[in-house]
Amino acid sequence: MGRTARWRRPEHRPFRMALFSGVAALALGATLATPLAGFAMAEAPPVESQTAPAGLGPKSFADLVERVKPAVVAIKTKAIEVGGGPEEGVPGMPPELSPDDPLYRFFRHFGPPQGRRQKHVTQAQGSGFVITSDGYVVTNNHVVEHATQVEVSFDDGRTLPAKIVGTDKRTDLALLKISDGNKLAHVDWASTSPRIGDWVIAVGNPFGLGGTVTAGIVSARGRDIGAGPYDDFLQIDAPVNRGNSGGPSFDERGQVIGVNTAIYSPSGGSIGIGFAIPAEVAKDVIAALKDKGQVARGWIGVQIQPVTQEIAESLGLKSTKGALVAQPQRGGPADAAGLKSGDVITAVDGQKIDNPRELARRIATLGPGKTADITYLRGGSEKTARLKLGKLPSEKEAATETEDDGVEQGSALAAYGIEVAPASELRGRGGGEGLIVVGIDPNGSAAQKGLQQGDVILEANGRSMKRPGDLSDAIDAVKKEGRKSVLLRVKSQGGTRFVALSVSPAS
Repeated sequence: MGRTARWRRPEHRPFRMALFSGVAALALGATLATPLAGFAMAEAPPVESQTAPAGLGPKSFADLVERVKPAVVAIKTKAIEVGGGPEEGVPGMPPELSPDDPLYRFFRHFGPPQGRRQKHVTQAQGSGFVITSDGYVVTNNHVVEHATQVEVSFDDGRTLPAKIVGTDKRTDLALLKISDGNKLAHVDWASTSPRIGDWVIAVGNPFGLGGTVTAGIVSARGRDIGAGPYDDFLQIDAPVNRGNSGGPSFDERGQVIGVNTAIYSPSGGSIGIGFAIPAEVAKDVIAALKDKGQVARGWIGVQIQPVTQEIAESLGLKSTKGALVAQPQRGGPADAAGLKSGDVITAVDGQKIDNPRELARRIATLGPGKTADITYLRGGSEKTARLKLGKLPSEKEAATETEDDGVEQGSALAAYGIEVAPASELRGRGGGEGLIVVGIDPNGSAAQKGLQQGDVILEANGRSMKRPGDLSDAIDAVKKEGRKSVLLRVKSQGGTRFVALSVSPAS
């Protein structure tokens, strides 16, 4: 990704002086906003589908835009932030002033009373689109998150207050409700998925300008950008910028194929790499928000990770397809059904699973309370477990306590750039399982595989680790078997995972 480039949520928080777009992207939490346009349409029909033009594309998108634009809205939000207490300094005081400077005493005297945290209003802007004639509006969660007031403006200048019906942080979607007593123009979800190379038209509110249209193609599908556990983004090259968040991407028939939500950019502006939540994902989430105000997802209680080529070789697998169980949660559905660390889940209800993301989406879609048949590999044999899905918890955290005294170095492990010590000795009478990584060479093979100081090696090739010699023995056993890697089960603050460590470290 590089040092300067980064994933960005393209919502727009205008600069305090309401400057133009080149500067507006630089400031957050401003108190002034670029004016929004508004619209209200009486007895307006839904946007009708239109057969895509033949050939390389239409000469113009003007007819399509004229039909869909009345259903696309600009969204402005207000939120109250608290700050400015004594631990945060005095608002407005130049940071370079020292306590003995006369101006420092001036700011302290005339600034807000010390000991009181000051409240201030922040504003932000985004985009959205109406999906029903009675005024349900789709946008991004991050556009309205923490908002105390939401307004929706149409293209003809009319503005309406909006109520937040429900939000879903995991997919970054939100549903709003507006009403002016009339039927509103609205758009429909696409009935089929777009292909790579298909035309895409984005409409939204970049930099607070309102009613802006851009066009491009679908550049890729199934993108994982690390935004959440259900990443499955469309990549588009139709330019989207700050303020486009929550706006629609249309196909040539005027149907919504995606919800614009993120961009890849070194500067905050478009470089032709944007990401949209696919309609097939968004419409199910929005339907759940409309029905219950929240999304209930299925849960089996496992930490999972991809099967790399090295891990597959260590486990004796012929394929890297599937999801590797790093750790079943104690008492969870998978644990109750007998799944263990090292199992590779390959199918759910007979449908093949290629990777962890696919497993997560499949289980989530089934929903809590449903029964599922989980096919998995263990020791080279295929097995099946039937389990009842639980409800995905709202938040799960895992942490590992580490200490750095009582170091015992396994000298045989020096070639791998790693020092370990028994957790039972470092943690005193409280005990602890595994070997704690107490030292690591950043240029060593262990560090190159992602091991860090404080990680706990629980197992090596399925054998529990108690002493540094246990790890050395496991490495020696792998060498005698002619394998290239020893498979470690490692616990860190981010959870439990498997690491395939080469038994022939580079010198």
